[in-house]
Amino acid sequence: MQAQAVNAKARVVAGRRQVLSRRPLVVCNVARRQAVNAAAVSTMNWEQLAKELDPKSPLEIMDHALKTFGSDIGIAFSGAEDVALIEYAHLTGRPYRVFSLDTGRLNAETYQLFDKVEKHYNIHIEYTFPEAKEVTDLVRAKGLYSFYTDGHNECCKVRKVNPLRKQLKGLKAWITGQRKDQSPGTRMAVPVVQVDPAFEGLEGGQGSLIKYNPLSNVTSAEVWNFIRVMGVPYNVLHERGFVSIGCEPCTKAVLPNQAEREGRWWWEDATAKECGLHSGNIKKGDGSTEAKKADRDLWIDGRVATLSKEQVRDIAAGKRDKDTVAVLYAPWCQFCQALEPNFAALADSLAGSNVAVAKYQADIDREFSNANLGLKTFPTIVYFPKGRTGFVKFPSERRDPETLRMWVNTVAGKQ
Repeated sequence: MQAQAVNAKARVVAGRRQVLSRRPLVVCNVARRQAVNAAAVSTMNWEQLAKELDPKSPLEIMDHALKTFGSDIGIAFSGAEDVALIEYAHLTGRPYRVFSLDTGRLNAETYQLFDKVEKHYNIHIEYTFPEAKEVTDLVRAKGLYSFYTDGHNECCKVRKVNPLRKQLKGLKAWITGQRKDQSPGTRMAVPVVQVDPAFEGLEGGQGSLIKYNPLSNVTSAEVWNFIRVMGVPYNVLHERGFVSIGCEPCTKAVLPNQAEREGRWWWEDATAKECGLHSGNIKKGDGSTEAKKADRDLWIDGRVATLSKEQVRDIAAGKRDKDTVAVLYAPWCQFCQALEPNFAALADSLAGSNVAVAKYQADIDREFSNANLGLKTFPTIVYFPKGRTGFVKFPSERRDPETLRMWVNTVAGKQ
């Protein structure tokens, strides 16, 4: 982690070192409200800024966020290792706000951490809660554990998404602890700052909320080194194998080398974490549907070969002259797009081996791919052994190059 944050609890301002000898009470009120240059914010090129801030340290990114938005920005604190964000905010020496979603289903250890953090930093966390009527209606209709049978999305919408949406409507920007390495294959595209694509801010409308991800380029190991060195309080569930911590019924410890978010909603299959087989259909005004289109194809250049319909049908029939690992993809699917660099890296690592690496655009041949190739969601990665029928599907959402290569070595022999 960056030396200026770890070596001492200090801030470098205009070339001089300012030691933070105490933790001031942080309360956002009108009297100390920081002015925000609205004109500068509205004309900011956020994509360009993301490129400029990408090589910066989390401390520098945090400082930029708090300086730019003042009291109109809040840190989202989940009760897990994103506590590092609060430490970085403290190190800037600027006032900051912290909010947290109390879903009503958190672990006792998470509530205990909230109390420790408030006392450690002498702050008041802004807790937000789900609407009582929405929770009552859901539980009375489906019970306390409906998510185990019909998926977590409905419960999460009531207990997390809607309260978060309400909280963010009072802000112009927010700060999250998202990192690229948290869920390889689904979070590989996490810029350090972006226009929030999903939520609206204070002024309303698309593009009215800015999202900072200061930890985007930081690894889990680096975050934990920072937490330990700085003496930051943390959730004791981390000592019991929990890595990604959410609601108690939906969180479990993970095994060594598992992706950390594999401990969340583990009972669901990949449909909860990937593009559904029919999610590329757009409903038109007349009630008919048309296929969703992408701006470009994937794996245009490089060592990933393109399979034709004829080749795919031969492969399905067992006419295979070489072991082949193929991705069944849809170019419009965000998870396929996120997979692009990792699958290309796999192809590079297998160049000259006995295993071919290929792609097949299965969204234009869904019925056949579903019946013969095991396609259920996009992307689906499949191994077709040489000279025989049948296939082996890649079972994990962890799609980093090392895991993919390890899987290939497992099913095809060490290459």
